[in-house]
Amino acid sequence: MEERLKKQLAFSLEIDKEKNIFRQTHLSGNGRNENDAEHAWHMAIMAYLLREYANDEVDIFRVMLMCLIHDIVEIDAGDTYAYDEEGLATQKAREDAAKERIFSLLPEDQKKELIGLFDEFEAYETAESKFAHSLDNLQPLILNDSNGGGDWREHNVTAAQVYGRQGKTRMGSEKLFTVTDEILKRNIRLGNIRKEEE
Repeated sequence: MEERLKKQLAFSLEIDKEKNIFRQTHLSGNGRNENDAEHAWHMAIMAYLLREYANDEVDIFRVMLMCLIHDIVEIDAGDTYAYDEEGLATQKAREDAAKERIFSLLPEDQKKELIGLFDEFEAYETAESKFAHSLDNLQPLILNDSNGGGDWREHNVTAAQVYGRQGKTRMGSEKLFTVTDEILKRNIRLGNIRKEEE
């Protein structure tokens, strides 16, 4: 087998491990915790379906690819819960090391391409990365809402914490932030999200 194809298949097999990285979010219907691969797939489909709500015109292929690769680094770095301050402090270093190891399995041109896309997502500067982040926020939000806010209650999450993260959704989509805001206000009213720090 030629070396290029061998590397591409090695990477393809390696990313199968993403299916074993479980997140804090539960599947709809109060199912088990979702895994990173399911989260990425769900985001990518949502990106395509909701592309008309992006604030700016986006290259939907780039957005969908960002969605699909953004959590591959968690194969090594593990999932960092959005409101885990201790984990967030070391997240970048862990993910940078993972990014180098995992994407280095690819041929050099594809390694460069996917690292560039991953870094673009992380930088949060382009229309594509902002819209992809909106979906990264919205996807677990709709799952949690469908489950009666159980994950927010379990982690004793406050309105300030949730809005601190979800407020960034509007950078990629004002329309999706409007939906987000409605969902959050309802869950605060229902007591699933604490109103303030106690």
